[in-house]
Amino acid sequence: MTAKEHVAEYSAVLGELLREREKLLGTLDRVAALHGTARLIRETVGAKAGFVAELDRPELAVIRWMSGTRTDALQDLEVPVGQGIGGRVLALGQPVRVADYVSSPAITHQFDAQVRGEGLAAMLAVPIVARGETVAIAYAAMREPADFGDDAVRRMVEVAREAGTALHLAKVAETDRTAAVAGERLRMQSALHDSVGALLFSIGVQVRDLHADLHEVPGLEARLRRLEGDVSAAAGALRESLLALSESSPERALPVELAEHCRSFQARCGVPARFVQLAAVPPLDAERTALLVAAVREGLLNVEKHARASSVIVSLLPSDDGVQVVVADDGTGAEAVPGSGMGLRTLAERAARLGGRVSLVRDEDDGSTLRAWVPLVRP
Repeated sequence: MTAKEHVAEYSAVLGELLREREKLLGTLDRVAALHGTARLIRETVGAKAGFVAELDRPELAVIRWMSGTRTDALQDLEVPVGQGIGGRVLALGQPVRVADYVSSPAITHQFDAQVRGEGLAAMLAVPIVARGETVAIAYAAMREPADFGDDAVRRMVEVAREAGTALHLAKVAETDRTAAVAGERLRMQSALHDSVGALLFSIGVQVRDLHADLHEVPGLEARLRRLEGDVSAAAGALRESLLALSESSPERALPVELAEHCRSFQARCGVPARFVQLAAVPPLDAERTALLVAAVREGLLNVEKHARASSVIVSLLPSDDGVQVVVADDGTGAEAVPGSGMGLRTLAERAARLGGRVSLVRDEDDGSTLRAWVPLVRP
């Protein structure tokens, strides 16, 4: 075989692999899977129309994906359990077929107007099941009275089975994508903190040093004041961006995020940082979770800037009908002033709006301790 023939063969194999990849990616997307199911129903069963209703909740399905329809009479139609052919499938958990929808005594007739509007007659509906639960309903329809035989039911059930598998894969893929997005947000937050945040801090220090050295230069004092104000404003904008990037969903485990921040701090500074969860804590909403994460991040930032610490311990525990985080270091830096610093003031204001509190105190045996507490949400 010549080199040219080898290239042609490998190109054909690569093309087939790419096509298979596209098919696989299609199954990992819920919307694509359901659109594909509606089309596959027509091809597999030989129906004039195929459509799929997805469950919004256990007792209600909504028709959203259609193939072969002529109108939008069925689009976004809500189908409660027990009503029509789809509602009967929800109630029974098994296939239902009728030779003529509007005249069948086997179903209720709340949707006769929509079915007439689309010009449908014979209909077959089966449940789409994923992990043992009905998650959607697949419909096949003809435009004249007819009997869907056992072979049609068997093929329809097979289509529904494949759709259930695709929806399960899509859910797993969506979970993975959500975790990946959360990880990327955390990476971006850390990168901004380490680069832009450190640069702004350095500029601020240099500006303050200039204040001490150049009081005698006419006009320079006012310019330094303006520059210091600009740096402070930029730091505030950066802080808000970091807070937005680190916003957590209630489902994301708070201990995981705190442990991640400890690992990041230790890798960045070389100072041992240990996370300890002293007891199980109840779940919090997104706002309270974000506040506690921001408090730990601010505490670690203060240690990095001022403490000259040799170790840090971050604790998480239930406290006073709420949840508390504690950042304690053994540093020997300048004495901390409770509530000082823009970051701490911002945290304290956010905590107060939630009925919580934030404090920073100097310990008697050197080191400092930052505490942030939020109350539980009551129904």
